[in-house]
Amino acid sequence: METGIARHGSPEAAESRLHRGTNQSGMRDHNERLVLSLVRQHGSLAKSDIARMTGLSAQTVSVIMRELEEDSLLVRQAPLRGKIGQPSIPMALNPEGAFFIGLKIGRRSAELVLIDFLGTVRSMLHHSYRYPAPRETVEFVTAGMKTMRGELTPAQDKRIAGLGIAMPFELWNWADTAGAPREVMDEWRHRDIRSDIQAQCDFPVYLQNDATSACGAELVFGQAAARDFVYFYIGAFAGGGIVLNGRLFGGPTGNAGALGSMPVPGPDGKPTQLIDVASIAMLEKALNARGVEASHLWTSPQDWGDIGDELDTWIATASQALAYAIVAASSVIDFEAAVIDGWMPLTVRRRLVDAVIEVIGTIDGEGLKLPAVREGTVGIHARALGGASLPLSERFLIGSTTISRSA
Repeated sequence: METGIARHGSPEAAESRLHRGTNQSGMRDHNERLVLSLVRQHGSLAKSDIARMTGLSAQTVSVIMRELEEDSLLVRQAPLRGKIGQPSIPMALNPEGAFFIGLKIGRRSAELVLIDFLGTVRSMLHHSYRYPAPRETVEFVTAGMKTMRGELTPAQDKRIAGLGIAMPFELWNWADTAGAPREVMDEWRHRDIRSDIQAQCDFPVYLQNDATSACGAELVFGQAAARDFVYFYIGAFAGGGIVLNGRLFGGPTGNAGALGSMPVPGPDGKPTQLIDVASIAMLEKALNARGVEASHLWTSPQDWGDIGDELDTWIATASQALAYAIVAASSVIDFEAAVIDGWMPLTVRRRLVDAVIEVIGTIDGEGLKLPAVREGTVGIHARALGGASLPLSERFLIGSTTISRSA
């Protein structure tokens, strides 16, 4: 029930409902989420279409659609004429209905992104570093949010529905691999970055593993065209996520889809972890060994230039490891697709996927139905966009994607 003097259909009432806390009364109910999820998936839908898809009564759908329209989450499209009876009026998501902020904390860079209700990027900021430090990260977020929110109108700013953080879990464990001072990385062990950022925000802040978040971006904003897929994001370190029955699956601790830890054959034939072969950090290490400064791998992901033989070698070893990881994952769940994305130029991603497909053809997959191997459709910013998808999914769509949220 609404409290205060705001009228139910007024902008003030819509903003009040949007800014409730993250308890159940502050989120959309199941049927509203179902409608919003379907409209997002199809672009626009009429009431009759939604009633047919959901099995809800026409009266129930009408009530839901009216409330979502009053809350400025849905907008009417042009009537569809030409059929017998009244013209059908499709409803679509209102881009101005809600805004979301995503923060990616990576091992070599941080990104802050602001998106609208359609997932369109309204603003993006990038910060590169040799290694992540908690204090500098919070300062980047503080300054970045001030800049982004300053570009919004007061009405738009009030409709920011949350901020999602995408970052590696137990970041402190990767100090040696990341080449970072252990004392700096140990600060992450005792720092609650979500609480630090929540203290600056009047909207809820959520947290999820960075690779799982990237998988969520592919699910919410991409064109994976599969209800069950295994997802690999190749960044400084390799990671991944799992989508089952059209929903991101994180498991009870959020560690499901920790594909970077999957055992695969190493270059010497001995077992190693995927992260030790398929990570871009391995390519950087090879370039550095030849005396090549490789910072452009992190600062220019759209164009790496002519790297040379090291890139060919990395693609060969990474594709073999990814191929075995995909086959191994398929022995547990018969995924429709295996999606590969990463912090790399599109040409490199295409070469990597083609190489994976070729290697899979040489692996004994008898008894398995192997998935179609596809390129991701979100790209280099998948982790930041995945962070922004956390509050969107948590508050407006079917299926939660976070394991940590504001109280």
